[in-house]
Amino acid sequence: MANAMLHQTVGSLHLLSNSGIHCEVGNNSVRLLPKGFKVDVGFSKRGTYSSGERKFSVIQASASQTSVFDPVLSPSKIGTHESRKKSNEAALILIRHGESLWNEKNLFTGCVDVPLTKKGVEEAIEAGKRISNIPVDMIYTSALIRAQMTAMLAMTQHRRKKVPIIMHNESEQARAWSQIYSEDTMKQSIPVIAAWQLNERMYGELQGLNKQETADRFGKEKVHEWRRSYDIPPPNGESLEMCAQRAVAYFKDNIEPQLLSGKNVMIAAHGNSLRSIIMYLDKLTSQEVISLELSTGIPMLYIFKEGKFIRRGSPVAPTEAGVYAYTRRLAQYRQKLDETLH
Repeated sequence: MANAMLHQTVGSLHLLSNSGIHCEVGNNSVRLLPKGFKVDVGFSKRGTYSSGERKFSVIQASASQTSVFDPVLSPSKIGTHESRKKSNEAALILIRHGESLWNEKNLFTGCVDVPLTKKGVEEAIEAGKRISNIPVDMIYTSALIRAQMTAMLAMTQHRRKKVPIIMHNESEQARAWSQIYSEDTMKQSIPVIAAWQLNERMYGELQGLNKQETADRFGKEKVHEWRRSYDIPPPNGESLEMCAQRAVAYFKDNIEPQLLSGKNVMIAAHGNSLRSIIMYLDKLTSQEVISLELSTGIPMLYIFKEGKFIRRGSPVAPTEAGVYAYTRRLAQYRQKLDETLH
């Protein structure tokens, strides 16, 4: 299935595809060539692209980067744009999902898809309040409902009041049926990308078992080894190392290019997939990451600037001034919100 993505920059259009696809933008007509080919064309506010019988609406990203259709920058182009991009600043928010029903029951959850508890819903809403003044242009979640619920509930508290919309790219019909035809609506939306690579690590034969009963059965030391070692997986499951391989690869290939282009990104995921990403961001060793604990529903803020990730902790009320004092861009964003909404 051909996968066409458009990356819009000033006065140019990057066209990425696995096969030749016809593209029409405004009054211009071009043919998509193999991946990485760049065509400079003028474009209007709206265009369409098609592959065979498929046609989808494309809205030009505005200067404030609020378009819901804002696909991933080709990793092959990062080097080409590095000198221009590295001066950009972007916010990266990481949120571990709120308490799930199986967290409450003390069961190994892994990749089993269970929802949040009432407490988990409250944690997600509280997380949203803490990031309500931080810009969010794109959201990435795992394919599991507890992470998606956390992202959606958090965004209900954002002062910008944009609507998070899950992008359905699993089939031609899904894309066509979820198409949006209003440019104004698109501008007030945030794309949400769900990716299995951000899932919790798969706990294999431990999934669904009670943690205390498992410790009584196999011994506390063995269960601790399965849960907290870096490279030892539970029976027929994933180790943290295996989880990190997929999560970090996805981050580098799909999320980091967005940050390089100046997009502000939120990731709602899980303890082990987020620990893996933090290991990459903070350059932690395998020994350091196994002792890293992440609380449910507590957002962490990073600033991506000049090619580096700088951790700013959690933007809770007592330290919020310190968070915003670090970067003029975030302070200006909050000031603009204050002026617009009051």
